[in-house]
Amino acid sequence: MAIGLTPFRHRRTRRLARASLVFLWLLTALVSVLELQGQGRHLLETAHLPGAWIAPVILAGAALDLALGLAMWRWHRRWVYLAAGLAMLGMTVVGTLLLPELWLDPLGRLSKNIPIAALLLILHEDAPA
Repeated sequence: MAIGLTPFRHRRTRRLARASLVFLWLLTALVSVLELQGQGRHLLETAHLPGAWIAPVILAGAALDLALGLAMWRWHRRWVYLAAGLAMLGMTVVGTLLLPELWLDPLGRLSKNIPIAALLLILHEDAPA
């Protein structure tokens, strides 16, 4: 526990961090489905993914985001944060290989994953096995 944080404040801070990640994963899943013909499709077309693969890839990513968001909502366990971190790392590697210029995106399409990884690590260390 950090110096100066009471156990109550520590739990409240952990719940806020967890809630923010749950929100991020669930919203990402929802937006991916709602915008099936939007930005995600455009990015995959830019990466020269065959057209027949685009919708299944987007929907698979949305399903993974939904599963991780719901798991994070339901359980405060190390395996959940490890799974989320591995999924994020995998998506980051794939994004980097397909479109490395996403690291330069001013909205942080890939760079946002660094602080997310830090939050996942903090929650992982705090969670029971």
